[in-house]
Amino acid sequence: MLNNKLKLNENIFSEDCEKKATRNGFGEGLVLAGKANKDVVALCCDLTESVRMHHFKEAFPERFIEVGVAEQNLASVASGMAAMGKIPFAASYAMFNPGRNWEQIRTTVCYNDVPVKIVGGHAGISVAQDGGTHQAIEDIAIMRVIPRMEVIVPADAVQASVATQAIAKTDNPTYIRLEKQKTRVITTEKTPFEIGKAQLLWQPETMSARVGIVACGSLIATCLDVAQYFEEKGIGIKVLNMHTIKPLDNKAVLELAKETEHIVTVEEHQRAGGLGSAVAELLGEEQPTKMKRLGVDDVFGESGTAEELLEKHGLDFEGIKTAVENILR
Repeated sequence: MLNNKLKLNENIFSEDCEKKATRNGFGEGLVLAGKANKDVVALCCDLTESVRMHHFKEAFPERFIEVGVAEQNLASVASGMAAMGKIPFAASYAMFNPGRNWEQIRTTVCYNDVPVKIVGGHAGISVAQDGGTHQAIEDIAIMRVIPRMEVIVPADAVQASVATQAIAKTDNPTYIRLEKQKTRVITTEKTPFEIGKAQLLWQPETMSARVGIVACGSLIATCLDVAQYFEEKGIGIKVLNMHTIKPLDNKAVLELAKETEHIVTVEEHQRAGGLGSAVAELLGEEQPTKMKRLGVDDVFGESGTAEELLEKHGLDFEGIKTAVENILR
C-alpha cells in the first residue's frame, strides 16, 4: 500500500491522474527560488523554452543570461558568477550539459567548489523521436563520479519544483536531471523532500516484503503499478524513490536489502554507472544481495515513441514485472 506518511497523490492509479513533465516543475520551482533569493540567476544555451527557463526570464529579465550555443562557456560563466556570490542555474539538454562541457563542470565548478546548479533537460530515452544523438543515458554516470557533485533525479513535476527550490539553498555543486515526457504526478506539495534521503513510497499491507525496488525519475510510477500488481498476487514489494543518486541514502538501501534479500533497480539510463551501479557498489561492500539492474544495456538510443523504447529496454510494466518474477525464482 502507499505510504500515507508521505502524503502522496491519491489519484496515482486513476486514469484521471495528472500528467506533467519534470521540466515543467523545474521551471515553476526556479521562479519560486528566484523570488525567495535575489542571488539566484539563470543561464541557458538557446533552449530557454525547451528547459522551461523562460518563466524565470519573464519574471527576472535582469537575472537571466542567454549564453547561446556554447555549453563550455555556460559552465565557466556560471562558475565565475558563483564565485562572486550568485547561485547560478545553468541549463541545456543533458546531452550537451553535462555531455559536452563535462571538463568545464569538473574543473571550474567542482574543483573550485562553487554552488552552480547544472540542469540537464530532455534526459533518458523517453525523448523518443529526438533519436540517439539527443538521448542522454550516460549523464548520471559522468556526474556522480565528480567529487563534490550532488545528483538529483526527481520522480515527477511536483518533486522537480520542490527539489529545485531545495538545491537553491545549498552551497554544493548539483546536477538535476529533467525529462521531456509528461508522466504521472505521484507526489504533492505536502510530500516531504530532503536531499540524500530516499522515500519509501510503497510497502506491503499484510505481508513481509520479498523484493525491494529502488528507482528514480518518472519510472517510479510504473514501479508502483508493479508493486500493486504483486500485492494482489500475495507477493510483498517495497518501492524506494531514490531521488538523490549522490549522496546515496546508504541506510535506506541497506535496510531494504537486509529485509527483502532481493533488489531490483530501475532507471532510464545505462545500466553501467547509474543508480543501479551505485546501489550495487554499496551492497557489494556492505550487504551482498541478489539483485537485478534494469536500464539500457550498453547500446545507444534510437528513434521511436517513448512507449516503444521503454518496452524494448524492459523498462515498461511488463519488463519490470518480469524482472521481479525472475529474481524470485
